[in-house]
Amino acid sequence: MSEVNTDLEGSVENNGFEGELDGQAIVRIGKKPTMNYVVACMTLFNKGMPEIMVRARGQSITKAVETVEMLRRAFLTNVNIRSVGIGTESIKREDGSITSLSTIEIILID
Repeated sequence: MSEVNTDLEGSVENNGFEGELDGQAIVRIGKKPTMNYVVACMTLFNKGMPEIMVRARGQSITKAVETVEMLRRAFLTNVNIRSVGIGTESIKREDGSITSLSTIEIILID
């Protein structure tokens, strides 16, 4: 990942914005309320980003889907889903064992 863009309104910690990857903005979904991520996506689209990737792992996948659906249905009805990618990451735990963690990447276009 590249540097975090701090030129956006609000603090990076409050809106969920992570950074850019190959010119594409990334919103990484975590433990914050869903509306924080919706606002982060709206801010990025309003700043002129043509594409946004919403990325989540594990239990946050549900919140990623909620974020995208809330954005599309209530706030920016012209936003479309370009692609949805799912996968699995192998994570090494503290005890040395390896576990699998599901991931999702949803790419939105304005």
